[in-house]
Amino acid sequence: MSQFLVGLAILIIVFNLYYFFNNKAYKKSYFSTVLFMKLFFVLTGVMIGFALLYYALALQDAVLVQTITDKQPIDHNFLNLLYYSGVTLLSVGYGDMLPVGAARFFSLLEAAIGVLLPTAYFIKAIDHSRKDN
Repeated sequence: MSQFLVGLAILIIVFNLYYFFNNKAYKKSYFSTVLFMKLFFVLTGVMIGFALLYYALALQDAVLVQTITDKQPIDHNFLNLLYYSGVTLLSVGYGDMLPVGAARFFSLLEAAIGVLLPTAYFIKAIDHSRKDN
């Protein structure tokens, strides 16, 4: 049953993305598929880059802990670090993993990039639409 629901969820997501990108009403809007794809791939690259950075830092010392008080380190496998990187980039974190040491600075930098890149995308999209008119 769960496999069916996962498949259905993926189908719904793909259908909605297809509809969004191919709907004729959006052709006259500020939306740019090229800019969107560029933003998607840049954010994905930044997320992977920071995950690699956290992984390199984790080879020397713990970079993620469960709580600040007991400093229980989180397993530093790449998937955990990729998850942490994605959550930090896209939502400024959930709080389930806390950075320590140098990772704190890089987490702030990553969160700032996660806020500024989409903002720059929207400004570019609006500017692009004004030039077309």
